[in-house]
Amino acid sequence: MNSTLTALLVLASVFLLVPSAATEEGAAQSSGLPVSGNVVPVHDPAIILDERGAHLFSTSQVGEEPGLIHWRTSTDLTDWSLRGAVFKEMPAWALEFNPDTRGIWAPDIIKASDEYRLYYSISSFGKNTSAIGLATATTLDPEAENVWQDQGMVFSSKFSDDYNAIDPNIVIDDEGRHWMSFGSFWSGIKMVELDAKTGKPLASRPKVYDIASRGAPPNAIEAPFIVKRGAYYYMFVSKDFCCRRADSTYFTVVGRSENPTGPYEGPERSLMRDGGLPVLHADLDPSGRFVGPGHPAILQVEDTYLIVYHAYDTENGGAPTLRIQLLEWTESGWPVAQ
Repeated sequence: MNSTLTALLVLASVFLLVPSAATEEGAAQSSGLPVSGNVVPVHDPAIILDERGAHLFSTSQVGEEPGLIHWRTSTDLTDWSLRGAVFKEMPAWALEFNPDTRGIWAPDIIKASDEYRLYYSISSFGKNTSAIGLATATTLDPEAENVWQDQGMVFSSKFSDDYNAIDPNIVIDDEGRHWMSFGSFWSGIKMVELDAKTGKPLASRPKVYDIASRGAPPNAIEAPFIVKRGAYYYMFVSKDFCCRRADSTYFTVVGRSENPTGPYEGPERSLMRDGGLPVLHADLDPSGRFVGPGHPAILQVEDTYLIVYHAYDTENGGAPTLRIQLLEWTESGWPVAQ
């Protein structure tokens, strides 16, 4: 691991041990890392590290400066700066597919071979005429020109489908196969296999796996994120309702499986039967300040795991705010957000 990442994790570890304190406007310091700087508004964060530090990408709407898919950076995981956006305007293919789309949602980022792959969602709120797109880059230098190259559509859903093609997350299994989980409401969370070389589906009509469901309306489950630890793949999903500011009821659970395609089991029942162990919930915030915690990404560096998510700050009008906490693990192998 290079010296920048080592220093970053040392700083994070120190901050996690420091008791929370009163904060200046725009900071969030009730528990976990005392993140500050440009941390509002942040919805649906995706995170990756390179030699410069941490890069965070998040949902944004048309007309919201500085563009679509906001790009923030930090050298210590605590102080964040807004550095720009991936797109200046909506990709042409997205408007052709769904003229009503007004934002780019829920990015996910991985490094595959020599390129960075940023997956993203386009849709209309409450509808499943949706698609997942892909942008690629060879560097994460925010000062460079024309960093991102759009590669168009990866996967889509239409009105007649029983799933919603948004909220992508990519996991690479032990054999080097790439899997994309996705889904929001409808019949739940799905998965398809991707071509490791292209980042797009391995087949023209890929098999769609069912990996999580709530089973009954309103089917409020979305935002999968899968990470491998030991013998298990752990899938985090968010349930109930986001995007209602201080009235948001979002929370996050986790299940695990020995295979990326499932079945994902919770301590009591499977994620296909509305199971899962709660990891993030308003009731678990000792400050009582942040509600609706969800849509997490897991940042793993060696044996350290951090859960990166958004929650709604009741002391700041319910603004969606970046949050980061350490994940520790029980003797039976379940994650606990510290």
